[in-house]
Amino acid sequence: MDLFQPGQRIDVAGTSIGRGFAGFQRRHNFGRGPMGHGSKNHRQPGSIGAGTTPGRVYPGKRMAGQMGNHRVTIKDLSIFRIDPERNLILIRGSVPGKPGALVSVTPAKFVGAQG
Repeated sequence: MDLFQPGQRIDVAGTSIGRGFAGFQRRHNFGRGPMGHGSKNHRQPGSIGAGTTPGRVYPGKRMAGQMGNHRVTIKDLSIFRIDPERNLILIRGSVPGKPGALVSVTPAKFVGAQG
């Protein structure tokens, strides 16, 4: 516990909360298609690329798929308080993962511009 002091800047890494297979609207915050006038394109992604040329879908195209359950590092958080009796470090900010999950806390490598 003597590695950290209140007010120190830290990086916290952990596994984000898994949300399973998510559609493109939930995963990438896309809009929806028109709802009226006979449209059947309500939650579909629409076109996913060009035609004959290039004849493929580009890598990295944002589509439906696994959301969450990835290793995530939240950088430049600050330590609020340390409780040595209960072996706790209270962190100000968002920590990745479910409650009770294991996370790694390291001193921040880079402190951003203040202001």
